[in-house]
Amino acid sequence: DRPALHLPADTAAAVLQQLQLQPQGYYVFAPGAEYGPAKRWPTPHFAALARQLALPVVLLGSNKEADLCAEIAQAVNAERPGQCLDWSGRTSLDQALAVIAGARAMVSNDSGLMHVAAAFGVPQVAIFGSSSPLHTPPLSDRAQVVWLKSDPAYQPPLDCAPCFERVCPLGHTRCLQDIVPASVLSFL
Repeated sequence: DRPALHLPADTAAAVLQQLQLQPQGYYVFAPGAEYGPAKRWPTPHFAALARQLALPVVLLGSNKEADLCAEIAQAVNAERPGQCLDWSGRTSLDQALAVIAGARAMVSNDSGLMHVAAAFGVPQVAIFGSSSPLHTPPLSDRAQVVWLKSDPAYQPPLDCAPCFERVCPLGHTRCLQDIVPASVLSFL
């Protein structure tokens, strides 16, 4: 069985109204990964993707991810004011759950919030680098996984992935750097 989360409709609607969000009227990005930087898609890639979307982007994460989220929001809003809402560390768990449940789609690294989106059945793009979707996939038919290790067209092959390290032992993080925003956009 796959995990499933459900929020009462009136609870979710009240949170979205309080936060001035329209159901399905925004995307959620979760750019953090508690395990370490070898699991995080680069912030410039998240920013480039957000600038290309027609709907606003809500950034979610803990206080520990506030710097990542602030960097993305600043880069996006400098070109498209108001396109990116940084709510890292500023929402309760209940609010974050409602925001994820009401999103058009979510883009995240291999993280806890990725699994929350999967449990809600929210369309999502899950980006994997140093970890493996063979071990910790989002358990949802509505999830798309982007992992260069499984892409036979990617050259040269990533013999180093998955390394399961917190920091890239080779110092290049190609497993994430080489996932271009256009490839993620194609799933949204």
